[in-house]
Amino acid sequence: MSSALWLALRSLFWTALLPGMVAGWVPWRYVGLQEASFSWRDPIQVFGLILIALGAGLLATCIWEFARKGKGTLSPADPPRHLVVQGLYRYVRNPMYVAVTTILLGELLIVRTTAFAVYLAGWLLAVNLFIIGYEEPTLRHLFGAEYEQYTKQVGRWIPRLPPGR
Repeated sequence: MSSALWLALRSLFWTALLPGMVAGWVPWRYVGLQEASFSWRDPIQVFGLILIALGAGLLATCIWEFARKGKGTLSPADPPRHLVVQGLYRYVRNPMYVAVTTILLGELLIVRTTAFAVYLAGWLLAVNLFIIGYEEPTLRHLFGAEYEQYTKQVGRWIPRLPPGR
C-alpha cells in the first residue's frame, strides 16, 4: 500500500472517530439531533444548516492540510510530522476546533434544546483545557522556537491576517 493511501485511510479513520463522534454520533444519539424536525421555512434552522456545511468544509480543508503539509492526521496519537502553518492555520491556530464548534453551533440552531447547549458548553470547556494543558505544551516541546514564533503571529481562537497583509 502506498504511503499516501495509508495516510488517507488513517485520516479517514481519525476523522470518523474524533470529530465524527463529537459532532455526529454523540449529538445524534444523546442530545436530541435525531429527534429534531427540520423546516426550510425556519430561517434559524436554515442558518444552522449553513453553519454545519461551512464547518464541515473547514474541517475537511484542515484535515487535508495536516495530511499534505504535515504528513500526519488530526489525532494526537498520529499527529503531523511537520508544523502546519499554511492554509487556514495562517489565520487561526485551531481551525479544526473552530470547524467542529461551527458544526455544533449549527446543530444547536436546528435542535434548540438546553441539553445541546450544555453539550456545546462542555465541548468548549474540554477543548480549551486540552489545548492549553496538552496540545500547546506538546507543540512547544516538538517544534520549539518555530512554534513560539507562530503563537506570537497567529491567535488561538480569533482569526488574524498574517503579517504583511
